[in-house]
Amino acid sequence: MSDEETQPRWEVAGRGWGARAVDWAYLFEPYARSANDVLFDRLGVNAGARLLDVACGSGLAAQVASRRGAVVTGLDAAEGLIAIARSRTPGGDFRVADMFALPFADDSFDVVTTFNGIWKGCEGALSEVRRVLANGGRFGMTFWGSYERLGLMPYFAKMIELSPPSHGAATMDQGDTGRPGVAEQMLETTGFRILERGTVDCVNEWPDVVTAVRALAAAGPSVPPIEAIGYDAFCDALTEVIAPLYDRDIGIRISSEFGWVTAEAA
Repeated sequence: MSDEETQPRWEVAGRGWGARAVDWAYLFEPYARSANDVLFDRLGVNAGARLLDVACGSGLAAQVASRRGAVVTGLDAAEGLIAIARSRTPGGDFRVADMFALPFADDSFDVVTTFNGIWKGCEGALSEVRRVLANGGRFGMTFWGSYERLGLMPYFAKMIELSPPSHGAATMDQGDTGRPGVAEQMLETTGFRILERGTVDCVNEWPDVVTAVRALAAAGPSVPPIEAIGYDAFCDALTEVIAPLYDRDIGIRISSEFGWVTAEAA
């Protein structure tokens, strides 16, 4: 049995997302800033709020919340990403751990968020979120929006094409989270009352094709195809689908829709 087969799934995921943590943090993660702002506005994140960001990545959202005055905590499976989060917000509490077994006491937080971190089938993580939220606490999550407004679709299509079938199927299943009613049902079955649902556009900006490909190769979903065909071959394949999006005057701008839902701990 391989080491990967004996490791908990969250540790395997963390190794994938942390493989190119610096590239992800500085070349990719900033695209979610508009989603951070919308969700924090809707949840009333302000001075003194005790906030936990689940699957916090390299801590960009937590940094935004900290600048609003929140007391921030973040959790992710990738040690490399957590190291960057700690550097971005030295006053925060950032931990490497499993979102299905949150290392926090009951009723520890006023607000919990996750930005494209909890997907269809992750009700166990939502149950843990409910446990650590104070009564009446608020939760917000984002996920991919409609496929018609997913500018990153060429990346996902190529990634699925080059991945083992199981990874492609899991990616498509994750995308189903954005279908109307799916997130709501997940939340209602784990002790939440739905507040609002909406969408927000997030834009990736890169100066050239080389930088865009480097950023996309740093995303966790790229790990299986990289392992299957090698880093250089994967980057060559991505270049073919990303190059047509380049504009010599503005570089590359790719807009993708996020859906979001907010809820209250019932």
